[in-house]
Amino acid sequence: MQTFKALALAALALGIAGAATVDESKAQDTKTVAITYIVEHPALDAVRKGIIEGLAERGYKEGENLKIVSRSAQGNMATQAQIASEFAGLEPDLAVGISTPSAQAVKHALKNTPVIFAAVTDPVGAGLVESREKPGGLVTGTSDQQPYEPMLELIKELMPDAKKLGVIYNPGEANAAKQVEDLKTAVEPFGMTLVEAPAAQSTLVADAARSLVGRADAVLLPVDNTVVSVLEGVVMVGERAGLPVFASDVDSVNRGALAALGFDYYKMGVLSGEMAADILDGKSPADIPVAVSDSQDLYLNVSSAEKMGVTIPDDMLAKAKKVVR
Repeated sequence: MQTFKALALAALALGIAGAATVDESKAQDTKTVAITYIVEHPALDAVRKGIIEGLAERGYKEGENLKIVSRSAQGNMATQAQIASEFAGLEPDLAVGISTPSAQAVKHALKNTPVIFAAVTDPVGAGLVESREKPGGLVTGTSDQQPYEPMLELIKELMPDAKKLGVIYNPGEANAAKQVEDLKTAVEPFGMTLVEAPAAQSTLVADAARSLVGRADAVLLPVDNTVVSVLEGVVMVGERAGLPVFASDVDSVNRGALAALGFDYYKMGVLSGEMAADILDGKSPADIPVAVSDSQDLYLNVSSAEKMGVTIPDDMLAKAKKVVR
């Protein structure tokens, strides 16, 4: 009897040990992905959602074999640096920086961790990769850089007499500053000049918009997270002053911008998530080229156009992917 009892206890102990081994194995299989973004607004939120979906489609599902740590810097660069330092202490399997400042911060802080960036306009100029084709190192991702000519053509089609194009941007955000420099040259063939209205933080964006009243015929908002996060303030100025506001991301049209040519940020997020899955599967970021969307969808807001003094022709409405009324 004592022998049987001893055997039973031994078997129970082995069972417990075996269960612990299985649980430890599951824990070892769980990957940790740390995601940070400079500020919350619809385009970046769509990217983040797409990344999680892209990972799930490849078998990395949150709560099963994936742990996601997500942090917003709330538009504050000092907070962004703190988040990156926090991630370095976590030692995740992969870090994701959505937006240029977020990607730069995690690359700087996590020197031995693979990094995926998303919604970065100029990854080479931002110092994230050596080249788009051969990133090198531990960083790669997706870019939201788009050609300027189609947007400028759209503005001139709607406003043939426009001569001065206002641009509101944060000069401290590398990708925004680069876009403005490029736009200075891009507007010349269209008979326009650029009128700059810098805003170093979101609380100054509305004032920057008001400064363009009487100085610009229209406003084009670049891909700038500081500005886009408070887009409604710019739209309000545009509607009151009859100053048309154009955007570089299609989500802004739902929020009141007159028109935009762009692509689906959610789909870009899914692509970024698939690239992240490739890295978790063992592929080197150095061997994954930077991906750039080649689609240009037209979004129009009829209500905003009327308030800003612009008439959208029927043929343009007919070819738009989405019309907000």
